[in-house]
Amino acid sequence: MPPSRAEKGVERNEAMKANERSGDGPGGGAGGPGATAGDRGRVDRIGGNLTAVQERIAAACAAAGRDAGEVSLIAVTKTFPASDVRLLAGLGVTDVAENRDQEAGPKVAECADLSLTWHFVGQLQTNKARSVAAYADVVHSLDRPRLVTALSVAAARAGRTLRCLVQVSLDTDGTGRGGLPPDRVTALADDIASAEALELGGVMGVAPLGGDPLEAFGRLAETARAVRADHPGAVIISAGMSGDLEPAIECGATHVRVGTALLGGRQAIVR
Repeated sequence: MPPSRAEKGVERNEAMKANERSGDGPGGGAGGPGATAGDRGRVDRIGGNLTAVQERIAAACAAAGRDAGEVSLIAVTKTFPASDVRLLAGLGVTDVAENRDQEAGPKVAECADLSLTWHFVGQLQTNKARSVAAYADVVHSLDRPRLVTALSVAAARAGRTLRCLVQVSLDTDGTGRGGLPPDRVTALADDIASAEALELGGVMGVAPLGGDPLEAFGRLAETARAVRADHPGAVIISAGMSGDLEPAIECGATHVRVGTALLGGRQAIVR
């Protein structure tokens, strides 16, 4: 049985106190002895939000007959400062996502001392491939052969291996929120699997606005099965955000990308 909200709160508070005693609080000391009331309030708010999201994941897994350990939480920190990334890391979050290269690069550099897995989840232009390949561990949004080639060349030059996901379009009316139609996904998956310095991780999808997310994620699950038929190791299904993580988990999501439910409404600028 997953720990209760109260139990998680106790664990979180004990962890933060330990960080304070060591002088290594979240945000470079945000929870430490010199922290302001605002800093401490931010720690408490995000800590409470994290517990609530973890409970939602656990409840969705229980309802689907799945183990909560099968689902990884990716914190989407776009428009939020590096201090929030540090705070999340202090609370035990290890997977962090960004969707704009110009914001992600500096933020990754500021947090270089943290043991984090960085995910790039936004639409990616080929002219940004070299930059993204230098810091991202997982790229969720591959949708064309030219991008596969650009990332492969850039990752090889950087001496890195990137895990890559094919973004699948889940829109049925052609309006699109990015990605390839399902019938073109397996061909691109083959391209990724055979590319130098790239590793095929699986698929990613975004539920269409105004549509039924359960139906959309069901289509994503079918596409994921087709990819795994040829590439058994491509087990990642990246699906579900703050508002629809439950139907995504019901349909087999292995990674959920959560921003607003953790950090609140988007900021106008990064501090």
